[in-house]
Amino acid sequence: MLIATWNVNSLNARMPRVEDWLTTVQPDVLCMQETKMSDDQFPAMTFAAMGYEAVHHGHGRWNGVAILSRVGISDVVSGFDDGREPDPDARVIWATCGGVRVASVYVPNGRELDHDHYRYKLDWLGRLRNHLDRHHSPDELLVVLGDWNIAPDDRDVWKPEAFAGMTHVSDAERAALSDVKAWGLVDTFRERFADDGLFSYWDYRAGDFHQRRGMRIDYLLSSRALAALNRSDLVDRNARKGTKPSDHAPVLGWFDVAAPA
Repeated sequence: MLIATWNVNSLNARMPRVEDWLTTVQPDVLCMQETKMSDDQFPAMTFAAMGYEAVHHGHGRWNGVAILSRVGISDVVSGFDDGREPDPDARVIWATCGGVRVASVYVPNGRELDHDHYRYKLDWLGRLRNHLDRHHSPDELLVVLGDWNIAPDDRDVWKPEAFAGMTHVSDAERAALSDVKAWGLVDTFRERFADDGLFSYWDYRAGDFHQRRGMRIDYLLSSRALAALNRSDLVDRNARKGTKPSDHAPVLGWFDVAAPA
């Protein structure tokens, strides 16, 4: 089974590229973030014509997450089921696809270290951990994937000193991410590739992509059971090239899970 994540940075603006990519790569499951659409605006029928069932959680101009699957979709949950008030933003959607529990996540940016949005980000990661504790086990086939807005360590940014005092690299964010991973999630891409310079996001400004000034903030975190079945990982940098690309590239993982016929 081929499972991918892609922050498309506005599905309306990026739809032709998404369609071309799906036709070429043909993932079994694609999670998208920053669709920037409401549920009514989401082009589910277009994806259905391409052979993909789709579920979407979005409120309009900001955020928005989706899961596309050609191996079935069931047991859909939007947001967190943790006994608290619903998340005000559309940032996570869960579904079972081909026997794998999948969560498409768009972790809050945080903005600045003294901003309320930063505190919201840390709380959001705590809610994610709580949801996993309440509803899932590391022994099941599960993957949480998307735009995490956190570079796990200094290898994941082009120049650590350029990010001093900023979000995405702060100790508290990395600790919150580590707590989520401690539930039993594995970053198979990083286990496979120890090198610096393997990024998934490049700012549009100042030619950052061509000068390799990026960050690795998009990744798949797989349960121990699913990670044991991982066979390959890839960042598709080609999808960041060309006309009107997203500022993120798709990230893919291959797993020895038999897709339903």
